[in-house]
Amino acid sequence: MNLTNIVFGIAIGVGATLMIDAWALVLDRVFRIRSLNYCLLGRWVLHMPGGKIAHSSIAAAAAKRHECKVGWAAHYVIGVSFAVAFVALVSAGWLAQPTLLPALAFGMATVLVPFLTLQPAFGLGVASSRTPHPSRARLKSVSTHTVFGLGLWLWATVLARIA
Repeated sequence: MNLTNIVFGIAIGVGATLMIDAWALVLDRVFRIRSLNYCLLGRWVLHMPGGKIAHSSIAAAAAKRHECKVGWAAHYVIGVSFAVAFVALVSAGWLAQPTLLPALAFGMATVLVPFLTLQPAFGLGVASSRTPHPSRARLKSVSTHTVFGLGLWLWATVLARIA
């Protein structure tokens, strides 16, 4: 993987993560469906140096200074990391002429990370099994990661036209 591909991956990741944020706004404003509170993501990250990774309830865990800033930064670092990994997996031909299916499939596959790590560590159970409405939570997660996949394709397409 060369420097150009890494830069493309970073740009694609920022764009795709911005699409997640736009999707969250649509869900909130149109359907009154709340997004993940990134302050809680920051709280989780900030508890890690003290050795605490799994919580019975991240919302009940002690608040940490700057948790919102850390959470938003972590959200973008995760999105960019996923995108750089995706760029490393696809061919240079895909970057020159992006197609939807690989990006969409990768985006949807990334939902396994929160299902198997983040949600259990937050005290929500595997794939949100401990939430009041697990099916709704799962559908929201899958839709968000699908939007991320669409974002990977869209931003790769924009960059391919510019480059």
